[in-house]
Amino acid sequence: MVAYGPTFCDITWGAGGSTADVTLGIATKMQNLFCVETMMHLTCTNMPVEALDNALNEVRKAGLQNILALRGDPPKGQEEFKQIEGGFGNALDLVKYIREKHGDYFGIGVAGYPEAHPDFIVDDEQQMKKNYWDSLAYLKEKIDAGADFIITQLFYRVERFLQFVEDCRSIGITCPILPGVMPIMTYGGFKRMTTFCKTDVPQAITDALEAIKDNDEAVKAFGIQQGAEMCKQLLDAGVPGLHMYTLNLERSAVGILETVGVLDTSRVPRSLPWRQVPSTRPGESVRPIFWSNRPKAYLHRTLDWDSFPSGRWGNSRSPAYGTLSDYQFMRRHASSDKRRDAARAAWGAELAGPDDVADVFVRYCKGEITMLPWAELEGLHSETSLIKEQLLALNAAGYLTINSQPALNGVPSSDAQFGWGGPGGYVYQKAYVEFFCAAEKLQPLLDKLDGAPSITYIAVNARGDVRSNMKEDSVNAVTWGVFPGREIEQPTVVDLVSFMVWKDEAFELWGSEWGTLYEEGSSSRQVLADIAGSWWLVSVVDNDHVKGNLFEVFGL
Repeated sequence: MVAYGPTFCDITWGAGGSTADVTLGIATKMQNLFCVETMMHLTCTNMPVEALDNALNEVRKAGLQNILALRGDPPKGQEEFKQIEGGFGNALDLVKYIREKHGDYFGIGVAGYPEAHPDFIVDDEQQMKKNYWDSLAYLKEKIDAGADFIITQLFYRVERFLQFVEDCRSIGITCPILPGVMPIMTYGGFKRMTTFCKTDVPQAITDALEAIKDNDEAVKAFGIQQGAEMCKQLLDAGVPGLHMYTLNLERSAVGILETVGVLDTSRVPRSLPWRQVPSTRPGESVRPIFWSNRPKAYLHRTLDWDSFPSGRWGNSRSPAYGTLSDYQFMRRHASSDKRRDAARAAWGAELAGPDDVADVFVRYCKGEITMLPWAELEGLHSETSLIKEQLLALNAAGYLTINSQPALNGVPSSDAQFGWGGPGGYVYQKAYVEFFCAAEKLQPLLDKLDGAPSITYIAVNARGDVRSNMKEDSVNAVTWGVFPGREIEQPTVVDLVSFMVWKDEAFELWGSEWGTLYEEGSSSRQVLADIAGSWWLVSVVDNDHVKGNLFEVFGL
């Protein structure tokens, strides 16, 4: 979902407060590794004040500034919610407490119920009317206590939501009210959720689903169509946004937003070529290109920096990078049997020699496999389509590429494939390629590179031997943008200091990610160990972004 540029993403607290620690960990990673503005749900269920304090302090430390304050559901095995000793019994008290302890630091959302809270939905019409207006009065108390906005419970009658908004305004609630949209994804899930929430479902929806309830794909297709019609009505009515309940399954939500025209998956705007962390890395605008395919590893290695490069990398040269001992960064494909099986299927059950290894890289460039140890995301970046044939030829020739970008000269910043930085600007890139090659290939290649005046390079092996025509303290901007009324931005650079840090990570991945798939002492593991121990990692930049031809040096 992050790739589609949402305003924020939610993480629920877990039924009955059962997954508090997991929620805190996921919320922190969402904010600081996946780089999306995160709103964490926080409930009163099984949460004494000490636990609430710990949760709020932890998310604040992680840079999260958004909380959805909820009473929460009863713990598993209990039919009714019961306030625990030393805790709170409702969302109103939770909102008051957050504001008392943390002032205006957090943006606080609360729940609204267009059909009243399920606990107070009854058959008696007069009592139901009273319960509904009582729930609105209570909602206003939550807003008056310091809540900033409202997200509603699911509903399937747009007119009911619009009446709810009108009723809220009539009693002085003026904050934004986001409609909660629950796509119909499966028949069983829909029935369970609407029964649990006592949702009023139009007969037309019920009849349509009954006719196709045994056809999962038909149910999904209907859900997208019905959700799109509902969202269109909501947007036409002027809602400030749509809060999509995905339940960890984004396909239907994305389908609805695409159908409505809110989301164009081919034109997701980017403020920079890489995704920024919303709050914990203020002002960061420059990164080394080497981690382009491993951004989460880079973020983890730089978590403890006191400040982050802004404007120019040179202001923060020679930083202290953290280490990567975590399985999630160095053994992602060996962390479970399922992942190991998938990696072996992609990279080979056995490796007879370097030619088998090169074939893996070739198949990756062709799109036949979608994973490599040096890439956190699946498949090649879309921009490499300009140089795909050259990359295929390089890998077939034994130059195993792990990072690259084509040259660009004044591409509009609004371009769907290459654009970033906002409208009205132009973006530029120097051609770049980074690869492993055997030791016997290095010197003939360097002779050619030295004969090309526009090319700079760095070559290093696992021992740390360096061959380069760059000055030790130089920084080379390889991506930049020109925008109206702003200084030139240079978000991606090549520098020798960072490359020496990156090379340790890059060489280690031969063993930690790939080699561990094979038995210790096996010939396959030895093939990879030999490559890691004797090959070179080479970074090459063609500084002539107008007339240069980087791949010509390789005879392509």
